[in-house]
Amino acid sequence: MEKKQHNILESSFSNPITFDSDICINCNRCVDICQVDVFIPNHEKDKPPIVLYPGECWYCGCCVMECPKLGAIRLNPLLKNRVHWRRKV
Repeated sequence: MEKKQHNILESSFSNPITFDSDICINCNRCVDICQVDVFIPNHEKDKPPIVLYPGECWYCGCCVMECPKLGAIRLNPLLKNRVHWRRKV
């Protein structure tokens, strides 16, 4: 029987979210919805929000669901929670 290989990216362990400022439309919905202030508004006009405290992320996914631009925010759930999150989406 052949063993399956699984590639696990190390970066997903240290970064709960991946934020792509090139896709972001600066609507600040993520700032408003995040309960733990992972995102804060940018003081510069027409700039994307700042990811200030990514380590405080609760992995709730509210920012991902609230964001109008697909791919601007991606959640990197903990390995043990990945199956649950993928079923939820």
